[in-house]
Parts: sequence; structure tokens; C-alpha cells
Amino acid sequence: MDSVFIVIPAFNEEKSIVGVIKDLFSRNYRNVVVVDDGSSDRTAEFAAEAGAEVLVHPINRGQGAGLRTGTDYALSKGADIIVHFDADGQMRAEDIASLVKPLKSGKAEVSFGSRFMAKKSNMPIVRKFLLRFGFKTFMRIMYGVSMSDPQSGFRAMTAGAARQIHITQRGMAHCSEIIEEVHRKKIPFIEVPVVIRYTEYSLKHGQSNLDGFRIVARLVWRKLLK
Repeated sequence: MDSVFIVIPAFNEEKSIVGVIKDLFSRNYRNVVVVDDGSSDRTAEFAAEAGAEVLVHPINRGQGAGLRTGTDYALSKGADIIVHFDADGQMRAEDIASLVKPLKSGKAEVSFGSRFMAKKSNMPIVRKFLLRFGFKTFMRIMYGVSMSDPQSGFRAMTAGAARQIHITQRGMAHCSEIIEEVHRKKIPFIEVPVVIRYTEYSLKHGQSNLDGFRIVARLVWRKLLK
């Protein structure tokens, strides 16, 4: 398995996307797919100039929709492993090797990056509390899943796993949905320590604490409809 595709959903990330792509290229990840999710800035243009393959949503559909588009594209191009990566510079390209390693060895089919296993991420205290005690408890009660970082967007999966995981949540709730799919379909998974870099820019562009409550509401509603 040596065909690794990096899928990056991006919405108005012209200030960070070039640096993210260059960092990936410096680590010899050449199959970089940026899904421009209806940006009003020059994200798509800058990503293409930096050397990424660019797919464009004409309107903003949400991060989950961007990941679904990029993952489907990577599968159509023969990807063996697909990595979900952020466009805001929070994630480190150097951590991808640790996520991919257990997939290449056959130890797991999906690996989730955990900010809490590494203990080096400069996460804001309120967010840390909500994730460690709020979402962790919610996922255990609702889905029977126990994970150290149930809202991690940094993950890798084999092509076989990707074909089994159906992302229907267009927004940020896709994180919990993917974990639910992995658990329900008994796909072997592992958590791997990663470091997430929180900056003023990434906090402004990323998920807010209020978004967390919205995600819980959507997932509860989805569960009730089943």
C-alpha cells in the first residue's frame, strides 16, 4: 500500500492553504486533493498553483460534504490509503506517517489521531473539557464507543474501509458519524497520538464551542429517526 491520498476540505483558506500543501509536499505526499467548498476568496486558485489537485463545490456545503467528495475522488484514482487533513494549518504533516503505519501493517483499517494521547496540543481549556468529558461521555452512551478523542478530524483509512463508511453529515457532525460507522460495521481501528496546533487563525476558522452543542443535537435527532 503506497498510494496515499491526502484529502483537504477548504473554505476561504487562501491565507493558509499554500503553506499546508508545501508542508505535505516536503514530506513526499504528492497526491494532495483540495476540495474548495464554495470559497469566496482565492483558495482554489492558490491551491492549484501550489500543485494540489483541486475539486470545487459551487456553493458551500460543509466540511463533511467536502470530505465525501474528496474521498470518492481518491478512491476513483486508485488510492490505497486516504488521509483527512485540515486546511487551516492545525495538523502536522509529520504525524501522517504515524497514522498510516498501522494501516500498512494490517493492524487496523482506520486510524484516528488523538490530541489527548500526545498531550502536546495547546488546546483551549474550555474545548478540552467539552471534548474529554462532554463528547466522550456522549459517544459512550449513544453509540457504545469509548475513545480518548471522539471529535478528531485527523484520520486515515484504507480504501476498503473508505468504501464502507458513508458520510451523510455535511457539517462538522461527520466526525462522530464516521466513528459510529466504524463501530457499527466492526471496522478495526486504532487511536494514534498527534499534535494539533491551535492558533488565533485556526480558532477563528475552526469549530466553535457552540458548534459542539449543535453537533450533539443533530446526532441525537439522527439517532431518534433510526
